[in-house]
Amino acid sequence: MIPPPSRRGVLAAPLVGLLVLAGVVTLDVVAPGTGPGARLAPGLAWGYGLLGLLMSVLAAMVLWRDARQLWGWMLGWFGVFWSVDALAQGWARWGVSDERVLPGVNLALWFLNRFGSFLPVTVAVLLMIFPTGRLLSGWWGRLCAVVLVLGLLGATVFLLIEATGVPDPGPVPAGVDLQFWTPGLPQSWSGPLRTVGLTALAAPVLVANASVVVRYRRADEEERDRLRWLVWAVVAMVLLMVLDSLLRLGQGESIFAFFVVALPTVAMTVGVVRPDLVPIRDLLARTLLYGGLAVGLVLVDLAVLALLTELLGERLDQRQVVVVALVLAVTLYAPLRSRLSVTVRRWALGERAAPYDVVAGLASALETADEGSEQLAAVARAVAGAFGVRFVAVEVDRGGGERLVASYGERPGQVRTLPISYRGTEVGRLVLPSRGVRSRLSGRDEQLLGDLVRQAATAARTSRLADELQESRERLVVAREEERRRIRRDLHDGLGPAMSGVVFQVESARLLVDRDPERAKESLAATAAHVQEVVADVRRLVHDLRPPALDDRGLVGALGQLAESLPVEVELEADDLPALPAAVEVAAYRIAAEALTNVVRHARAEHACVHLGVRGADLLVEVRDDGVGVPPDVEAGVGLLSLRERAAELGGRTEVTCPEGGGTRVRARLPLRQSATPGGTP
Repeated sequence: MIPPPSRRGVLAAPLVGLLVLAGVVTLDVVAPGTGPGARLAPGLAWGYGLLGLLMSVLAAMVLWRDARQLWGWMLGWFGVFWSVDALAQGWARWGVSDERVLPGVNLALWFLNRFGSFLPVTVAVLLMIFPTGRLLSGWWGRLCAVVLVLGLLGATVFLLIEATGVPDPGPVPAGVDLQFWTPGLPQSWSGPLRTVGLTALAAPVLVANASVVVRYRRADEEERDRLRWLVWAVVAMVLLMVLDSLLRLGQGESIFAFFVVALPTVAMTVGVVRPDLVPIRDLLARTLLYGGLAVGLVLVDLAVLALLTELLGERLDQRQVVVVALVLAVTLYAPLRSRLSVTVRRWALGERAAPYDVVAGLASALETADEGSEQLAAVARAVAGAFGVRFVAVEVDRGGGERLVASYGERPGQVRTLPISYRGTEVGRLVLPSRGVRSRLSGRDEQLLGDLVRQAATAARTSRLADELQESRERLVVAREEERRRIRRDLHDGLGPAMSGVVFQVESARLLVDRDPERAKESLAATAAHVQEVVADVRRLVHDLRPPALDDRGLVGALGQLAESLPVEVELEADDLPALPAAVEVAAYRIAAEALTNVVRHARAEHACVHLGVRGADLLVEVRDDGVGVPPDVEAGVGLLSLRERAAELGGRTEVTCPEGGGTRVRARLPLRQSATPGGTP
């Protein structure tokens, strides 16, 4: 795909930077290592050429995303400066020898010795407009503009006075002019003008750093995350400088200098283009922690080495000192140093460095803890110990809107909540502090937290199941006693007196048989009618316990008989059913009957369909109608709750949905327990 015209020019700078780098590397290779050129432009130029290419690429990334981003254009100018600087150094180093001076050498030396005065102004602009590409609003922005003008004037001063930062060139070949393009101001002016120039150059740098602080205080959280990339770069540079001063890199100083210059531009580019590439607050916190740990260990290493040298240096020669130091370091100091590192990491970050021990310890604690709150407390202690945080809370939802909470430590002002899920259902929450180094989680930490959360989910699920089991037991006891009370009341208040009345009427008829046969017949007829009423009551009691039609006709026949008595057309579909357990058969009948009752009362349907089938190890009961459906804002009534409870009693589930075509569909799945006693007919 051809990029838009406004973006094509963006790609030109990296291509030019690549060509410049290739030319600079060539000049470094062919240039002599000694001589006047090496004295006038010491060092290799390829590092500066690589900086120019890097910054050109970064600027292209910013401008490809937004061609109007001024920060990208300034970064592109920064890359051009380093590329030209590298080319000037390489050309001056190769173009000056005792025999010849190539054209353009004086211009190259002028750029090397003078034009670097504009670097502080460029750095100040990059800081002032990062990350928005605009100066701050208000008087701070006006102050930044004023000091930038002063900085440009200060940099221009160094173009007018004699150069003083030129390396000692020794004998200068004819044709080399170190004061090229100098207007020849009086010598007495150079000192005061240099002081004025340095002061003018320092002002924009100081104001730029202050403007970063002001911008951070004014910014929202998203812009602060962008600015934190700059803070991270500064922290990383300081740590690198400290390590460099301790280790004395020597030949690696040029590489070190390259990283010191490149690191801020890379970090700031990420802050402009992709500030969410990694969690910057976590990266900053970990850089401080591990960088400080590295510096501390280096200091300890140097102190131990100096102590060994001091103790053994006078008695042994240099080779023996090295051997003794290596033996002591391997046998004594290395294990102590490793233990020190582990201790510091554990103090700073907790036990997360040993995830297996954390998970195994939690599993052991859960095995010995009682159910419920003690298990949740064990999870809270394990998470707190693993991540070294001062507060952890585990919240578990219980029935009836209640919540079980187990916490460890004192709750801070700012916390974050992570869900605890069990098989796709949220069963609780894990609450952690949202601030602090120990609260920052890497990918490995999140994996460990996931393992602990799974343990917490199991504990939460166990706690909920224990509560549900207790509630189920209570409901069973209550239902059993209520059913017994109803049957006793029906027997005592209904069937008992009725049978006593039958006995009284039969006895009365026996006494009338000899004296008044007609009245005896009438009494027996009344007794027969009364007995029929008693039989009807007995059948009603039996029907409440189990519908007789199930024993007479089976599940399919009983539902067919029920369908015939309803005022809507009901179609019955049934697969070849096996012998069903009695509990499943009764539950299926009750669910289908309740669903058909809802169709008659609420659906305003003309047609309904009942389907029975076996799906795997479940009996599927499905009732569909062509009615008005169930509005989404209607709360579940007694009927719908009854459907769900009857299925849940057997470990099944019930779904009530409204298809797009209209109507309502009730689908229940009832497990066919192998251990259940089969009943009914196929």
